[in-house]
Amino acid sequence: MLAIKIWNYFRGYVIIRVEGLTLERLLNLAANYNIYLWDIKRYSNIVIEMKSTTKGFKELRDIVKKVGCRIEIKEKIGFPFIILKLRERKMLLAGFLLFLSMIFVLTSTIWKIEIIGNEQTPKEEINSLLKDNNIFIGKLKFNINKESIKDILIDNYDYFSFISVNIKGTKLIIEIREQDLPPEKIDKSYPCHVVAKKKGVIVKVIPKNGKAIVEKGQVVNEGEILITGILNNENTQENILVHAEGEVFALTRYSSIIKEPIIKNEETYTGKVYKQRGIKIKDKGIIFMKGNIPFSNYKEFEVEKDLITLGKLGIEFPIKKVDHEYKEVETKEIKQNIDFLKQSTQIKAVKEINKELSKDAQIQSKNTRYQIEENILITQVVVETIENIGRKQIIGNRED
Repeated sequence: MLAIKIWNYFRGYVIIRVEGLTLERLLNLAANYNIYLWDIKRYSNIVIEMKSTTKGFKELRDIVKKVGCRIEIKEKIGFPFIILKLRERKMLLAGFLLFLSMIFVLTSTIWKIEIIGNEQTPKEEINSLLKDNNIFIGKLKFNINKESIKDILIDNYDYFSFISVNIKGTKLIIEIREQDLPPEKIDKSYPCHVVAKKKGVIVKVIPKNGKAIVEKGQVVNEGEILITGILNNENTQENILVHAEGEVFALTRYSSIIKEPIIKNEETYTGKVYKQRGIKIKDKGIIFMKGNIPFSNYKEFEVEKDLITLGKLGIEFPIKKVDHEYKEVETKEIKQNIDFLKQSTQIKAVKEINKELSKDAQIQSKNTRYQIEENILITQVVVETIENIGRKQIIGNRED
């Protein structure tokens, strides 16, 4: 309902009053001529009020003459009528346009750049790179190419494994994930800690710079400081920031659980399709040709298209055409071979663990457990390794 009200306001409508003795005939003829009328209210046997589009009102006047009624406009509502009123008052129109322009500029400008996920790379360095490439606070959102920002960061930081660039309101949000930097690539002018990149039991600590604050047999969690870059000066009692370095070996544990149904349902399309069409205004949708979907089991597919294409102007039109397609599916039960299922789930679990294993990890043990619960085969693979769990974290990128 909200979407319909917004749409009617956008194109403009009128509240009309009709007086006469043949009101029922008037409404029947309006329906026959497909004239859209809504919010019809009867005040007496000879008086009704209702809402109509401007086009519908023009068409309705011819019908009113035929049936011998009298019609008048009580109120004009909507954006087009506001524009018409403003045309008559040039100074007010100029002020209104200036106000709209200011709102447009203020809401179309980036006022904050937020960088998330950088632990080895200083924010100042990333901001400086963005500024050198014409990405800065005060730039219009329409002139920002998200893919271009990704390319710039990937070209300069090959250890970024993931980059996401989004614009929310007036904020540019850049989220990154870093791989572990090789020691020779880390700028040693920046003070940093060596922190744990995963949970483990300490086996050996070899500090090269900074001070080790963990010892053999200690359990550490991800993000915990292993070798600190904050040292205390015994003479001045002040803290000194240094670039901590070293290796910290720990016993780590990787686990992957794969669940597979022994009897599984397989879906296939029957070839029957039901279609609906509609429009969407932002998150609100209106479906035309409405009806019950004639299938009990189906998959829905939705395709959106711009109602008006303004891509060249860098503007996304909020109203879109939507095609809904419902394809009927039928379900069949298939029982899988247990031995084959155990083998395939174990392979899947090992593949998942291999994605996380670092290159220098030394595998100490591997265990596989199987369990069946309510038609589900649960396969758990546990791998224990000894590896260097230290990674550097710039002091100042996070609160320490």
